[in-house]
Amino acid sequence: MKQKLITMLELQDAMNSKVNADWRNAGNEWYRAIWIEASEMLEHYGWKWWKKQDPDMMQAKLEVVDIVHFALSICLESEANSELDTIAAAIEVGFENPEKTADIRTTIELLAKETLINQGAHFSIIAGVMEHLDMSFDELYRIYVGNNVLNMFRQDHGYKEGTYRKMWAGREDNEYLADILESLDSNKSTFKDDVYTALGSHYAEAA
Repeated sequence: MKQKLITMLELQDAMNSKVNADWRNAGNEWYRAIWIEASEMLEHYGWKWWKKQDPDMMQAKLEVVDIVHFALSICLESEANSELDTIAAAIEVGFENPEKTADIRTTIELLAKETLINQGAHFSIIAGVMEHLDMSFDELYRIYVGNNVLNMFRQDHGYKEGTYRKMWAGREDNEYLADILESLDSNKSTFKDDVYTALGSHYAEAA
């Protein structure tokens, strides 16, 4: 797990740097992004007792991935002088000690509350939410890397300039990504590079 967390930290740093090379000193309110994403997760799962709601589990999982992006950013910013190995080890402890209530809704609220209290990253509660969703760390890792690499690929191919093509031969790029993630071994050390290479091959073929 620790090596995968190091990969995630490297990817998060790279993406944040794409947006702003001096992102650590930009004063971004990562905590605010986390509690807002938590509220969106609650919407996807459903909480309204006055209407029928079926949990959208995939969308809830995607909100978890978004929250992890911001939580990793908090760690990278607050531990700027620490080695990635040290940061990853601390995060690993959180994932290995899930904290949750009896109900996913109140666990999501616990995550939002604790985030607002100290504006920190709470991986143990994130892990608790994941248990409610029957979401493994490996699934989190696979989706996280896929989303991050796709965002990087978009930036590298003109997303900011408006020249990037999101539709490839009639399919959206994230549909190709889903197929790629199913076909690759996420346990390989080259996983993130393999995803980028595969995206590049499909993009070129659809040109």
